[in-house]
Amino acid sequence: MTDPNASLASLIGSRLCHDLISPIGAIKNGLELLSLSGGGMHAPEMALIQESCDSAAARIRFFRVAFGSAGDAQLMSPNDVSATLAGIARGERLSGSWLAEGDQPRAAVQLAFLAYLCCEAALPVGGEVRITKDTRWRVTGTGPRISVQPDTWAMLDPGRTVAENVRELTPDRVQFALLRTLSEQREHPLEALTDSTRVQISFG
Repeated sequence: MTDPNASLASLIGSRLCHDLISPIGAIKNGLELLSLSGGGMHAPEMALIQESCDSAAARIRFFRVAFGSAGDAQLMSPNDVSATLAGIARGERLSGSWLAEGDQPRAAVQLAFLAYLCCEAALPVGGEVRITKDTRWRVTGTGPRISVQPDTWAMLDPGRTVAENVRELTPDRVQFALLRTLSEQREHPLEALTDSTRVQISFG
């Protein structure tokens, strides 16, 4: 059964990302015009503003998939997914590798992106997140330091309900609750493994 709260949250996410991407694109276009017309802005200033716009646009594209509405009928190509991951990794200490072959349902990519964000939360000094698919999807994060908040990761445990932890949830951990909720709706059981060298979330 579809959770109306999760559906509403996804629609809100889609609306926010849709409305934000247009002005970011307009700013980028304006910067290009200024550069071509010699608008009096110094190169370092232009580069900094352009870099910030590129980063914001990449994060919005990523969030639109992770927190927006998604269905199995919508497909995403490996090139599109890899470009989205590369965009949010540019200039960051964390990199993402998309290793699933062929076009994939947007709903599955959404779960993988939410799992990516969960792994990101456990890699405070950076590292790598690899997303693979065989019989199940596996999202694996590795790095020089692993930091796991047990109460937060407990939300991925099928033996507990999201409601047990959601009141203490902070905005930077909302992906855990949404991943658990959506995976249950779509009947993709979650399994989370953590140790001193890696974190891994599998589903499917």
